[in-house]
Amino acid sequence: MTISIGADHAGYNLKQELVEHIKSLGHDVYDVGTFDPSKPDDYPDFAALVVANIRSGKAQRGVLICGSGVGVSVAANKFKGIRAGICHDHYSAHQGVEHDDMNVLVMGARIIGSETALELAGAFLSASFTNEERHVRRLQKIRGIEQNEFR
Repeated sequence: MTISIGADHAGYNLKQELVEHIKSLGHDVYDVGTFDPSKPDDYPDFAALVVANIRSGKAQRGVLICGSGVGVSVAANKFKGIRAGICHDHYSAHQGVEHDDMNVLVMGARIIGSETALELAGAFLSASFTNEERHVRRLQKIRGIEQNEFR
């Protein structure tokens, strides 16, 4: 699987660790930056780059990191077809994929440590959507919201 990963200045160090870890799990990584944490940057820019890779098919999933995870999660979820979830625990990282077909893992570099982040990335990348009827039904409702057709 190809994973697109991006982070602002606050998430740079954690991103660097995650890039190597994700590669060690056998995945290809498309790193969209930031590449210089000393330069001013804005997390929505990295959300847009990761999302563009997913929507174009260059990547199947994404990982985004900022200080808290909140800002980049809000930005990523503005894009149609993106289901980004902030995860700071193992259960949410795999359950978000299994039940909600989460395609972007979001983490806060100022909230969790490296070991937890590596564990969460592994859980996220090894999980698969279950296709259970109740989860498919709920995803259809989310798609309806995206289309402004929710009833």
